[in-house]
Amino acid sequence: MPVRARSASPPRTNPTSALRLAATAVVLAATALGPTPALAAPQPPPPPPPCSNETAPPPPVDTSEVPPPGVASPEPLPVPEKPVGGDRLGECAGPVLPEGAPAPPPEVSAASWILADVTSGEVLAARDSHARHRPASAIKVLTALVAIRDLNMSDTLVATQADADQEGSRVGLHPGVTYTVEQVVTGLLMQSGNDAAHALAMKLGGPEVMTARMNELAHHLGALDTRAATPSGLDGPGMSSSAYDLALVFRAAMQRPEFARAINTQHTVLPGPPGQPLEVWSDNAVLLNYAGALGGKTGFTDDARHTFIAAAERDGRRIVAVLLRGENQPLRLSSQTMRLLDYGFTLRGRVGELVAEGALEPTTETAPVVPVQNVEPPHRDPAFGTVGGPLTLAAAAAVALLGVVGVRQRRARRAAAARRESAKVPADHP
Repeated sequence: MPVRARSASPPRTNPTSALRLAATAVVLAATALGPTPALAAPQPPPPPPPCSNETAPPPPVDTSEVPPPGVASPEPLPVPEKPVGGDRLGECAGPVLPEGAPAPPPEVSAASWILADVTSGEVLAARDSHARHRPASAIKVLTALVAIRDLNMSDTLVATQADADQEGSRVGLHPGVTYTVEQVVTGLLMQSGNDAAHALAMKLGGPEVMTARMNELAHHLGALDTRAATPSGLDGPGMSSSAYDLALVFRAAMQRPEFARAINTQHTVLPGPPGQPLEVWSDNAVLLNYAGALGGKTGFTDDARHTFIAAAERDGRRIVAVLLRGENQPLRLSSQTMRLLDYGFTLRGRVGELVAEGALEPTTETAPVVPVQNVEPPHRDPAFGTVGGPLTLAAAAAVALLGVVGVRQRRARRAAAARRESAKVPADHP
């Protein structure tokens, strides 16, 4: 019987009786001391003010972008003298709309978004579309495009334990099982597989090779706000993109039949261990629930927040919507995306264009990419001080290791939970 793929999260550890006793003691002590305020659920950060991210994304909230010791953080990418795609796309104080167009849906709360015609490249409407934000897994569109361009889709690769051990969402590649490149690309896009991103990167020579090719291709396409720091979209030093750039990359990718087919796949079965084929469903709620949907890509990290790309066809028009730095408020971002697509199909006129591939002369140099693997949090003084001999050092090392593991597991659990939430059937969309 096929095994259904799901966004993986780290295994839970059963608490020991000692821990249970300790927890009970804490509760009893707290009760004896009197009532305490209820613990509030973590609140998402407020949206950035307009025009505040024209050079770099908002500050990170965790240590994922800390470079290795001795390596400086990359400088922000140069800002072009004129906005790519037209002057109006440089406006950032509010929605950029064609003359006479109605206001966009009030439920769309993402900090940055764009609507564009996939066929003509016309930009129909936008909001701060060149603001620089982290793309999260939406960057996998660029990862897939590089893989399709540089690899034969019928070539094979054997999944490794390193692939399977990638943090965050995974499609479920099994170590030792052979897959075609096409199957891995499909898993990359359907289930946002970080294991698939790692496997494709290794097929090309490693994560550094993959990110270098991603950045070269982004620059060639005219995506000058984009710098990939990881193939998967997990945050890393210098990670940056924009709604405009992701629409541009998506349009280029849709010209590849292999990509268009994979992004439109709702269900497939991948190889697994003997007798255990892997059943995979798309995690894109728009693809599963919106009439005429062509496909798209979801994303989430703590630093990026929610990101979404989706395209649909109606009455012969194909429109793509990209939303960056969104929250599931007042609606889930998938529902916001569908409202924005509905709005896009009512628009006539243009406010800019998605530039043709290779149309831009390289007037500025792209800042160098700093490849980062296994980045650890910055050094801090040990909890037991800086003296005390081997025992202190060993205890401090153990505490540091547990802290790193805990941070990574919490990040992975949050990303997996956010992805599961985005895959729900959106009852708040008509």
